[in-house]
Amino acid sequence: MVAQRILRAVIMGPPGSGKGTVSARIVKSFGVKHISSGDILRANIKQQTELGLLVRSCMDQGQLVPDGLMSRLILKDLKSMEHISWLLDGFPRTVSQAEALDQAYTLDTVINLNVPFQTIKERLTSRWTHISSGRVYNTDFNPPKVPGFDDVTGEPLVQRDDDKPDTVTQRLKAYETQTQPVLEFYRSKGVVKTFTGTETNKIWPHVEEFLHQRISLDSQRAA
Repeated sequence: MVAQRILRAVIMGPPGSGKGTVSARIVKSFGVKHISSGDILRANIKQQTELGLLVRSCMDQGQLVPDGLMSRLILKDLKSMEHISWLLDGFPRTVSQAEALDQAYTLDTVINLNVPFQTIKERLTSRWTHISSGRVYNTDFNPPKVPGFDDVTGEPLVQRDDDKPDTVTQRLKAYETQTQPVLEFYRSKGVVKTFTGTETNKIWPHVEEFLHQRISLDSQRAA
C-alpha cells in the first residue's frame, strides 16, 4: 500500500490573478486545508485572543502588523494541523515571515501564478459590486442585465476603490515589490513552480497535473 504524504504548500499571485479560484479547486481536488492569513487575522480579532488584541491595536493605530506577530499567529494555527495537508494563502508576504515558516516546516512547493498585469488590470477594473448583497459583476464576462444596476434589486452598482484603475496599478506594483524577495527566497530552495497564463481555466489543468505528479512522487518516497 502506498503511504499518503502530507502536503505543505503555499500559493502566491497578485490580486486578481485567480488565486482564490485555483485554491478552491486544489481544496476540492486534493482534500487539502486552505489556510487564509486574512481569515486567521479576522478570527483572532473577533475572538479577542491575546494575539488578536495585539493585531487590533496595530490596525487601530494605522500600523502594519509586524512580521513577528503575523508569524506567531499563522504558526500557532498550523500547530493544530500537524497531520493535515495544507495550502497557505496570503502568508508569507516578507522574507522574514518566510524564514519563520521555514524554521517550523519544510515546504513541498510554492505555486506561483504569473498573470500579466495588463490582464489583471482589465479583469479588476471591469468589476462592479452591489454593496448590500456583495454580488459582483464583470462588464466583460458576467455583466448585469441592465448596465450599472443590480439584477435582483435594481439598485445602482458601484466600483470599489480597490477596483479603480489607479488603485489597481498601485496594488500590483506594491505586490511585486513586496513579494519578489519572497519568491527569490523560495527559488533558492528549488520549490517554486510558476504557472503563466491569462485565463484561470487554462492555468488550472497544469496546476492539477503538477500536484498529481508531486503527490504521487512524494507518496512513493514515503512508502
